[in-house]
Amino acid sequence: MDKAYKLAEEIVNGRRLTKADDISVLKEAPDEELYRGADLIRDKLCGDHIDLCAIINGRSGRCSEDCKFCAQSGHHDTGIDEYGFLDKETLVKDCGYHAERGIDRYSIVTAGRTLKGKDLDAACDAYKEMHDKYGDRIELCASHGLLDEEAFKRLKDSGVSMYHENIETSRRFFPHICTTHEFDDKIKGIRAAHAAGLSVCSGGIFGMGETEDDRIDMAFTLAEEHVESIPLNALIPIKGTALELLKPPSARMIMRSAAYFRYINPTAFIRLAGGRYLMEDSGRQAFHAGVNATITGDMLTTSGNNISEDREMLTGMGFDIKPSEIEAQA
Repeated sequence: MDKAYKLAEEIVNGRRLTKADDISVLKEAPDEELYRGADLIRDKLCGDHIDLCAIINGRSGRCSEDCKFCAQSGHHDTGIDEYGFLDKETLVKDCGYHAERGIDRYSIVTAGRTLKGKDLDAACDAYKEMHDKYGDRIELCASHGLLDEEAFKRLKDSGVSMYHENIETSRRFFPHICTTHEFDDKIKGIRAAHAAGLSVCSGGIFGMGETEDDRIDMAFTLAEEHVESIPLNALIPIKGTALELLKPPSARMIMRSAAYFRYINPTAFIRLAGGRYLMEDSGRQAFHAGVNATITGDMLTTSGNNISEDREMLTGMGFDIKPSEIEAQA
């Protein structure tokens, strides 16, 4: 029997990998063997439902942080649109649009180190109205940087169920990507969100110059923090950012990395996020290599995937997705 597939069976039966384990069996496994094992874990421990989420850029640009990949950093000149926190009417309407289209989760994402004062008040007000109107039809998520415990409690009380706090990469490589805050600030945020009763969505970006071992270490860190949803982004080198001259990662690297994350985080949502278009058919094969969730619609500053096309692709593959109210009315 293939070693990677045998390991997958052990994971299905209760084994959990740790940083102390020798995972050379995964690193050395042929692609198809690795993917087949990851698909087994996904099938047996997560089922056939694909979790769909959508995001809106609720406040754009002028961020104080120097994350080298980010078009919204004030340290970069990328020519993106810059605007303050969106009005409640726009946010609530957009949430309703996605609820009608069978999206499982909806999130406001804001640029900036944190969200506080009037903007935090506005966000909580918007979340409360979205929860009151659509709470039985769509889960609410939030992504507002490094918050304190009180802010997490306010989001929870406003109807938010999951918080997004990407760790971006491994602890070792993080200082090469950002110097205005630390890796431990991210970990602190994850723990504070959990303590407030929120689930956590946290992942990172592939292709920023990190090693394969860095990506694996990131997967283990997320497992140690019991992160429920893991968005995997492929670097889109954006002109004006510090990483603009890097080449995007290969589809094979994205696929193998996603499979590693499934082995190491067997019950989490492994979520394709930015950069899906780097893969053939928008990452179709990845859904048989451990992936069981995706962002659909537009990303923050780079083109995403069309909702109707994603729904058609996933249902055609035999996966279960939340019914669309629009399709039901047709």
